[in-house]
Amino acid sequence: MGPLTYKQAGVDLAGAEAFVQRIKGLAAKTRRPEVLADIGSFAGLFALPSRYRSPVLVASTDGVGTKLKIAQQAGRHRTIGIDLVAMSANDVLVCGAEPLFFLDYLATGQLEPSVAEEILAGVAEGCCEAGCALLGGETAEMPDCYGAGEYDLAGFLVGVVERERVVDGRTVVPGDVVLGLPSSGLHSNGFSLARRALLERAGYALDAVLAPLARPLVDELLTPTRIYVRAIRHLLEALPVKAMAHITGGGLVGNLPRVLPAGCRAVLDASAWPEPPVFGLIERAGDVPAEEMLRVFNLGIGFVLVVAEADAGRALSLLAGAGEVAARIGRIVAGERGVDVRHRQGARG
Repeated sequence: MGPLTYKQAGVDLAGAEAFVQRIKGLAAKTRRPEVLADIGSFAGLFALPSRYRSPVLVASTDGVGTKLKIAQQAGRHRTIGIDLVAMSANDVLVCGAEPLFFLDYLATGQLEPSVAEEILAGVAEGCCEAGCALLGGETAEMPDCYGAGEYDLAGFLVGVVERERVVDGRTVVPGDVVLGLPSSGLHSNGFSLARRALLERAGYALDAVLAPLARPLVDELLTPTRIYVRAIRHLLEALPVKAMAHITGGGLVGNLPRVLPAGCRAVLDASAWPEPPVFGLIERAGDVPAEEMLRVFNLGIGFVLVVAEADAGRALSLLAGAGEVAARIGRIVAGERGVDVRHRQGARG
């Protein structure tokens, strides 16, 4: 039968090395002064910024979920890389942290350099938007684990915040105001339900333009998760923010309570913000109950802040100056920790 090589077993070492060389230019675009080693080393080296007196490191890891299936089906991979960075960058931001560096993990059955480079180009774009360095990563070929054209992604981000400026929700009290920042759509959550409702139950094609959407369904579904770092860090420099929440899987009702102290309940008014039409489309296509929509999707709010009543007006002005269309969406009342969402009519019928 002759000698067996690693390449014959499905892993191309030379191709993987060539890919590493190709992505060095992408990483270079994200470089910060604190980066001490180039892509390709055994580990990334990063010096803590000297301006921090009592630094606390903040770490997060996440993936993109079954949104990957849409990207793979459509053959469009760049925005997935942005999603990957956004999920972790927004999570560390909740604590008030500055994102410092990002690591990615790409696992696939067989490395397709053009696809992998497209993904990493999106990762680099997301890192630039979040202000963090793409410090390194791992690309794994596992031919027995993934089918043709399949891959999975994971991301890891480390940030830093001054110890006395950690945002943790402890100071939230009844009477505080809840502000919401708009999402760009589904972001990277709820895609198992969205795909089942839209593509399987309703049988919609990805290239279909469905009322009330103004563009093909695939464009709506692959719109990347928003990265809120610049606007929020601008706000944090100007006034005290009591609590923040990244609205991911679990929606508003599942994520906002995570940053509220005992005895505080958020009451939100869903009429205070516009709900992107894609959510109504999912709700109707799958006959999804309104309460299930609230538990799964962000419904148009991607990031939430809690501030004192006296700071609410200035916070909205500062966010507007940073390019955000923020809204006052509710308030904190005394009660059991949780969230009530009022005046959402649902979209079935």
